Amino acid sequence: MIRGMGRVLAACALAFAGLAAAFGVNAQDAPPELAAYGQLPAVEDIAISPSGNLLAIVMTLNGQRQLAILDRNLALLRSMPLEDLKYRGLAFVGDESVMFRYSTTVNLVDFNVNQLEVMQAAIVPVDRTQPTRTVFAENRSVVNGVFGFFGLRETAAGWRGYFGAVEWGRTSFGQTRFDHGRPALYEVDMDTFHIRRVAVAADANHSRDWLVGPDGQLLALFDMGDETGEWSLEVPSGRVLASGQSAVGRVWMLGLGATGDSVLYANETAETGNIDWFEVPLAGGSPRPFLPNVRAERLLWSPVDGRLLGHIPDDAEDSRAVLHDPELQSRVRLAIRSLAERNGELLDWAGDFNRVLMHTSGTGDSGTWILMDLLGRSARELGYDRPRILGAQVGPVSVVNYTAGDGLDLDGVLTLPAGREARGLPLIVMPHGGPHAHDEAGFDWWAQAYASRGYAVFQPNFRGSTGRGENFVRAGFGQWGRLMQTDISDGVAYLAQQGTIDPARACIVGASYGGYAALAGVTVQQGLYRCAVAVAGVSDIAAYYASENREAMQADTVRASLREQLGPREQWNAVSPRRLAARADAPILLIHGRDDTVVAYSHSAAMADALRDSGKPVELVELADEDHWLSRSETRQQMLQATMDFVLEHNPPD
Repeated sequence: MIRGMGRVLAACALAFAGLAAAFGVNAQDAPPELAAYGQLPAVEDIAISPSGNLLAIVMTLNGQRQLAILDRNLALLRSMPLEDLKYRGLAFVGDESVMFRYSTTVNLVDFNVNQLEVMQAAIVPVDRTQPTRTVFAENRSVVNGVFGFFGLRETAAGWRGYFGAVEWGRTSFGQTRFDHGRPALYEVDMDTFHIRRVAVAADANHSRDWLVGPDGQLLALFDMGDETGEWSLEVPSGRVLASGQSAVGRVWMLGLGATGDSVLYANETAETGNIDWFEVPLAGGSPRPFLPNVRAERLLWSPVDGRLLGHIPDDAEDSRAVLHDPELQSRVRLAIRSLAERNGELLDWAGDFNRVLMHTSGTGDSGTWILMDLLGRSARELGYDRPRILGAQVGPVSVVNYTAGDGLDLDGVLTLPAGREARGLPLIVMPHGGPHAHDEAGFDWWAQAYASRGYAVFQPNFRGSTGRGENFVRAGFGQWGRLMQTDISDGVAYLAQQGTIDPARACIVGASYGGYAALAGVTVQQGLYRCAVAVAGVSDIAAYYASENREAMQADTVRASLREQLGPREQWNAVSPRRLAARADAPILLIHGRDDTVVAYSHSAAMADALRDSGKPVELVELADEDHWLSRSETRQQMLQATMDFVLEHNPPD
């Protein structure tokens, strides 16, 4: 068995002092302040180097948000302040440096969109005497931004990174001008930062993806016609490995096969509508089914050479990693089995799987990061997501199974107040965004904040959610405001039948698609909720379709996919909350970030105007400098406080 599971917080300059809050002690009478839930996690992410000798941590310590690099013994090698940078990803470049990805909202003029979230990649050397540099920032031939990341590879000449880059055009007078936004593939020397174009951009009205091999060689490219849906998977010489047509564009390249001599891709089967996976040899041959009859939540790739290592099943009964290598399989199963009761999740690993990073959360656990040495059979807790929320203050989390009105099997996540009997509780319904996503039984900062104030929180996985296969996703097509919406209220009815909640004391709160569902809950539906809160919510389906279509340059494949998911155009107004503002039967709070590039701020502004024109109670809160994902602590806390105040006013817990 794994031993040493206690808090072995090794001494280092970071000290992680204060992170080891006494999980498991008796909760105080007063719950934690809301800021403890709304702030970014104290530990946002951790990565382990391919050798297993280094760790990189994005964390907040003593009020300072920073990137820290630690050695094998957790001694501090380097730290870098992050302030309000919007973190998007972390990866090691061997043992030499760390790639920190972040994004910035950029305002545009005379483009098909008004704002764009531009990705950046900063390379932070482990050697603190060396400067941090940003990919493409020093090259005037390309736009200062990363438009796709295609891997890090250790070549014979050293470490190289592969990124999409938008090239500047030139006028006849030699001036720089914007030509088009289709990226080319560039190789970046991670030591000198010299760049080299590896492959040209796609043709007009096409999109392109690339596969880079273990030694940095270009192995394959995937090309999709945005207008026709015609696609091809080719090797650089132009020889076609697979091809076809998809009217809705649901075909894409997955990555390199386990043996390094094949490529994997996903394709929607026209007859069934299922997304099936295929493997085709790079040398040529017929594509063959890959993982047939297996639902996989995600694929696992080698951090060293990009080859497929295995997958994690999308199975409620057994979601343990399945690896192709029997030795690696036994090591990973040991790690996951040791944390089975704590919802242990495999997040990162060294190249040889001797050391892995695990994360746990759920009942009694507000989030814990664990480093496991699988050969040494030891483990240490590195840090905690929310050390100010004690274990006894974390409400119980469970999965509830129920049946929709038409007989479809559904489930949802139920979070309850800590130390309180689950009978006749006031309810907050919190449908997820996406809508193609799903909630699981872990620590959810938003749900736990509500539960800490005495509410039961229900997060339904309505039809259209992921986690139950492609047929379940497709069951939500055309069902915005219809069966997707009644799936939510059917869950409320089930909890009421069980006596867990008081259906007369319910509010509905959500973000993105969940924000749409919240608005629909008091406009399309009526008589169910005392109040509704929509954060960055869609209020008008026609407006949403128009913006998505405009951003995609009116590509036929995007239009077809949207119409398939949204249903017939003539039915949109009947389930668009802005068009039904006069029907609103409960007070509504709208919260929206000004820098939202996914659902425009105008959705909330127009909804507020329509409600005011109809004499309906509404409040609108603008989050300055905030995006769709609530990436900043300050505005997260602002959102949470405004939401909590609104719900307490209209649906007090006692």
